[in-house]
Amino acid sequence: MKKLNILRALSRPLLKVSLAIFLIFGGAKHFINPDFYTPFVPSFLPFTMAIVYISGLLEIILGLALLFKKQATIGAWGILILMLLFLPIHIWDVFSETPAVGSHKAALARLPIQFLLIFSAWKVKNNVSQHNLTNR
Repeated sequence: MKKLNILRALSRPLLKVSLAIFLIFGGAKHFINPDFYTPFVPSFLPFTMAIVYISGLLEIILGLALLFKKQATIGAWGILILMLLFLPIHIWDVFSETPAVGSHKAALARLPIQFLLIFSAWKVKNNVSQHNLTNR
């Protein structure tokens, strides 16, 4: 039982830091290679490049927020909401005639990753909220 508690205590910050790093680097890629992300923006939305850059900036800011105690709850909630907003795009991509990610296999493989990101953000949100309640 003691080992389980130790593993649980170690996994919480590891998940938070891993999610933060993933978001920060993913957000940076929006600026390094924005053309990769433009096909994901639905054609009915204007200002495609602005959407790519803003979503990248949001990912960086929210990822960084996870690394600071006072902003971690906001960061986790923001990531959860952002990943939920991205979910329909990834579902649409699976059924698209020409998937933005390149192939139907890649689009299908990417979908579980989106669910994993949503679950991770949910877990981090709960862990951070629980930590904040117990340390008041």
